[in-house]
Amino acid sequence: MKQELIYKDLSYNLNRLLFDTHNELGRYCNEKQYGDLFEKKLVENKINYNREKIIPISFVGERDNRNRADFIIDKKIIIEFKCKRLFGRDDYYQLRRYLKAHRMKLGLLVNFRERYLKPKRVLNSEINIIN
Repeated sequence: MKQELIYKDLSYNLNRLLFDTHNELGRYCNEKQYGDLFEKKLVENKINYNREKIIPISFVGERDNRNRADFIIDKKIIIEFKCKRLFGRDDYYQLRRYLKAHRMKLGLLVNFRERYLKPKRVLNSEINIIN
């Protein structure tokens, strides 16, 4: 049985904007510069978003408010920007924690340092959402 892509149209549109951002700035800027240009593109395309939103994650009865999602798109997709040589296990774990804490299904992990941008789709397998 063929499975549909989650939020197909929205995620394709976001990928296009991410590629445009990468093409305009190149590989060696910082996360804030990529975020500022990407935010401008979201506004131009009238896409609803939140930037640097605090993700409350509980640790033994306390809240850790240092966790911020780079972008939450239309209350459906969390996008995390990175500017590093390689993704590590911690990068995927961080995004999965954000998805779980915010009860969202899909995240995109984007490393702008890559020569050819390849946003990674990360799913929260604990939630079943219909497109």
